Amino acid sequence: MRAAGPLVVAAGIAVIAAVAVTAQDWSAGRYGDLRAVPLAFGLFIAVGEILRINLPGSRQSAPLAAAGAIAFALLPGFKGMGEVDYSWSLVVTVVTLGSVVGAFPGALVGRRMHVDELARRVLTSMLAAALFRSHIGSLQPVGDGYAWRLGLVMTLVAIAAAVADAVLAAAVRATEEHAPYRTALVDEFRALVGISSAIGATGVLIALAAPKMGYLALPVFAIPLLLTQFSFRRYATIEATYLQTIRSLAKVTEVGGYTETGHSRRVSILSKAVAREMGLSERQLKDLDYAALMHDIGQLSLTDPIPGGATTMVSPVDQRQIAELGAEVIRQAGVLDRAALIVERQADPYRPQRGTQDDSLPLESRIIKVVNAYDDLVGASVETDRKLRALERLQLGIDREYDPDVVDTLARIIERQSEYAY
Repeated sequence: MRAAGPLVVAAGIAVIAAVAVTAQDWSAGRYGDLRAVPLAFGLFIAVGEILRINLPGSRQSAPLAAAGAIAFALLPGFKGMGEVDYSWSLVVTVVTLGSVVGAFPGALVGRRMHVDELARRVLTSMLAAALFRSHIGSLQPVGDGYAWRLGLVMTLVAIAAAVADAVLAAAVRATEEHAPYRTALVDEFRALVGISSAIGATGVLIALAAPKMGYLALPVFAIPLLLTQFSFRRYATIEATYLQTIRSLAKVTEVGGYTETGHSRRVSILSKAVAREMGLSERQLKDLDYAALMHDIGQLSLTDPIPGGATTMVSPVDQRQIAELGAEVIRQAGVLDRAALIVERQADPYRPQRGTQDDSLPLESRIIKVVNAYDDLVGASVETDRKLRALERLQLGIDREYDPDVVDTLARIIERQSEYAY
């Protein structure tokens, strides 16, 4: 929420201005018989907000609500009512009220309102309405080419709105996660190819069909998007179950007394934080997460557990043996080859020879090596002095064992965490 502050403020200003203008137009009877149409689209958006889903990459989305917002922004006319002249202010008002009403049932059961997503929806809908209304006047319904020209303009406006949404989402994500903006933007555009393309297509189809089908266009073209939404929900559920299975497998070393309780989870969380700040993509983060959770699974081959499970306290030969055995276990799954490679190389020094770094050593392996050593020294302790001593120990090894960029990034994260603690 703190990262989305400027975005929310901008959307709030737009909403206040839009509601004021809409209230004046509404009371003056500007929309006349067309008043029922905004109410129908507002209800459609509210239902879509209720049917919100979780998406991979820790994303939340309400595809049906977003499609309804785009459709209303692009609406050229309505069955039995001819052309409509809805201003951007009415679009913003309907989108905002529909989204808030739809979020209310979730708030009653403790689900938080996604204010940043609502702000993006408001701003992109306003952009779409302004762009479309500025071009529709030049599309006079003359000749057979009107339909395809209208569809082309709608499609281009929908694409512009989707790109704007991705740009805004990347800005929020980059600020919240301290990630490079370029990486966040690439991740958002990759996500754009999926559910966002279905949202835009549905919005355009509803807007195109409404002049002929009227209210029937809303449920008819909502059905394919609902099926797509269901598929994305199933995919997200399967991915979450897969991750939970790996987390359970990673706890075997804790249950067997080979590592401290919570060690693998702490290494996973901190490794992902370091990786985000260093610019790794979501795809790379997924493999890193799997590898970090299972980085100690090779310890199950040991006859006697290492005291405290601290692999950094044993010889380099033993560290490499544990890493190789762990990688072999992971490869048995048949689908985690990248994670297995990361685990296998985690014991390798950053500079095998003084002054020469190993360019083939994956960045993910370097991150796990540093974070694992840090957690071996700190564990679950929250003492600031202990954390500082651990970072000092890591600094002593950057000329051979540890990647200095990884150590510096870890130090910044620990410093921020200490500041937040106060």
